[in-house]
Amino acid sequence: MRPLFAVGLVFAGCCSNVIFLELLVRKHPGCGNIVTFAQFLFIAVEGFLFEANLGRKQPAIPIRYYAVMVTMFFTVSVVNNYALNLNIAMPLHMIFRSGSLIANMILGIIILKKRYSIFKYASIALVSVGIFICTSMSAKQVTSQSSLSENEGFQAFTWWLLGIGALTFALLMSARMGIFQETLYKQFGKHSKEALFYNHALPLPGFIFLASDIYDHAALFNKSELYQVPVVGVAMPIMWFYLLMNVITQFALQSSFLEKGWKDWGPDQVENPFTVWHWLGTLFVFIGTLMYTEVWNNLGITRSQPQKEDKKN
Repeated sequence: MRPLFAVGLVFAGCCSNVIFLELLVRKHPGCGNIVTFAQFLFIAVEGFLFEANLGRKQPAIPIRYYAVMVTMFFTVSVVNNYALNLNIAMPLHMIFRSGSLIANMILGIIILKKRYSIFKYASIALVSVGIFICTSMSAKQVTSQSSLSENEGFQAFTWWLLGIGALTFALLMSARMGIFQETLYKQFGKHSKEALFYNHALPLPGFIFLASDIYDHAALFNKSELYQVPVVGVAMPIMWFYLLMNVITQFALQSSFLEKGWKDWGPDQVENPFTVWHWLGTLFVFIGTLMYTEVWNNLGITRSQPQKEDKKN
């Protein structure tokens, strides 16, 4: 049951995280920088306390390698969030980023000279078809908005194309970062928690260049209506609550948060249209991802382990 639990937890965490990000962006479309900064700061503080042992633990991988990885990681995070300002709807943003498997395979073939099984190629083809369907439907929605004039529609479509370009760039950069990280792990061993800490801690000074935008949005968040936080009973500006939940759902997800979040801040408040074609594309992406990761093989291994133990006994 562990693979099923892991898949379910990741899926639930991603969905709840996207719900709160949607609520933030719908109110303040340009809040990507403060969201990114909050996420980086939270993970960096947690890693400094529990992974770096308050700075006393020396990194297993030299800092100079992390500097290269951090540059790529920071760029990917900022570009992905900025794409939301370029007429990219949240559902398309989420589905398009699922194309990381495609980017990883392409760069793996080109850079690492990898070869994959027919089953892997089929799964990637399914993901590609799903993303193509969702992207095509979103393009039609952008160009067919009845409230826009012909000139405004063309401008909206142009910004949308720039958003797709930004997402594509971030996708390829993320895949390249993954390959670089893979080569480091082969050389120095796998230190995923350490990498998570340094990838979020080292870029923090870079947010100085975004300080003005972050401050402006923090002021806007302070002016939002007060919200009475469930269970805790503390009142806080609702935008700060959305931001807090967005950060927390990246780290851990409890069933009570998910149930409450889905009821009070769920899809009925998300205004992006999601047609049957979008659902079909999403299904293709989901099935293709499961095929690529071979989840059912892991389930088969898990089920077979108790039988082997019984035979030994």
